[in-house]
Amino acid sequence: MNFIQDIKLITLHIIIAFVIYLFPVISNIYLIGIFSYFFLKIINAPTKERTFQILLACAYVIGAEVFIRMTGGSILYEASKYMVIFFSVVGIVSTRISQKSFVYVLFILLLVPGIFVAGFNIGSDTVIRKAIAFNLSGPFCLGVASIFCYKKSISYSNFQKLLFYIVLPLITTTTYLFVFNPSVREVITSTGSNFETSGGFGPNQVATVLGLGMFVLTVRFFSKAPYKLFKTVNIVILALMSFRAIVTFSRGGVFVAIIMIVFFILMYFKKSNSKNRKRITFLTSLFIIIGVSIWAISSIETDGFIDKRYNNEDALGREKEDISTGRTALLSLEFNAFLENPIFGIGVGKSKEYRLEKTGVLAASHNEMSRILSEHGIFGLFAFSILFLTPLVQRIRDKSNFFFYSFFLFWFLTINHSSMRIAAPAFIYSLCLLSIKYEKPLIHRKQAISKG
Repeated sequence: MNFIQDIKLITLHIIIAFVIYLFPVISNIYLIGIFSYFFLKIINAPTKERTFQILLACAYVIGAEVFIRMTGGSILYEASKYMVIFFSVVGIVSTRISQKSFVYVLFILLLVPGIFVAGFNIGSDTVIRKAIAFNLSGPFCLGVASIFCYKKSISYSNFQKLLFYIVLPLITTTTYLFVFNPSVREVITSTGSNFETSGGFGPNQVATVLGLGMFVLTVRFFSKAPYKLFKTVNIVILALMSFRAIVTFSRGGVFVAIIMIVFFILMYFKKSNSKNRKRITFLTSLFIIIGVSIWAISSIETDGFIDKRYNNEDALGREKEDISTGRTALLSLEFNAFLENPIFGIGVGKSKEYRLEKTGVLAASHNEMSRILSEHGIFGLFAFSILFLTPLVQRIRDKSNFFFYSFFLFWFLTINHSSMRIAAPAFIYSLCLLSIKYEKPLIHRKQAISKG
């Protein structure tokens, strides 16, 4: 994909933000348009290109998910997960998949007993369909996407295009946030997560996807740039997206982005020769300067509230007792539920009721690991073990995926602070299972990756 095409697509996605801000009903059309466009691309693609088209479709969907929810475009709240599942199923039935991907079929089957347990213990206020959709759509999306992606091959250039398709709708999201809330200073009154700076939507989800966008733009910043303007455009978008992620006041997504970036740079540095390492060191220094500048602007725009937020202080500068904002207590309760029901668990969606019964507080889980244990018991433990160990075992055999650790950490860290409320951690996890093919020999590849 050349620079002119990039600029055209970026411009289009900036325009989409303005149009949907002015005419919110178009968000529904945008969702339908995404599905229709990519479905036609997939069914019309030659068999050998179908895998790539499906990956592009899923990549775009996870980038657009939060924006569509934010603007009321989701006909079904979990529509984006269903789309990723649908596209992945199309891939499973129309392309060759690895027999070893059966391990993810087992993962899905291990979650089934929890559905029956929930059915036998249904409460008067529980809608079992909604409970299953909310709690299992994420894991099911992950399982199906992983079956499709397991040991699939993709070229490095196509993988870069895939990353670009993730960030395009995130450019739309960033633009929309600036239009929705042009003055951050006017709406910051505390150190809590801020819905106004998050487009009127959940700060946690917004920060998570913007953090993913920060990572993708960082990769593009370090990658080969045929034009100097290419790097300039990426730096500007990265700065704007990072600023909007920070001022959501939701720390999880930003911390995860930083960790992903650190692992990417370390892997990048490790695989380069001495000449290219000097180039990486220079780019890293420049990147740090840009990062510090973005933070300084964020601090000024929030009158220092963002500094207090990340220092775990309230608006008056007093240290808060719980840096996890209640997540530790939720995790402890879910672990107790597992100990009380270690075999089958308490059932899908029942952890919310369990928490209400024990504490009088109705709150959804933020930790997928503890939720799967409490609701699925020993079956959940086995299921999570499959998720955690399978990519690591494959990594021992196939080290071609340059982004493996960054993606694996995005999945693991995100599900521990935001559960699987969005499709992004599910699909990004499945990308860990891809094998990347490089068009050039290793020595030339290192030069191409680091050439700026």
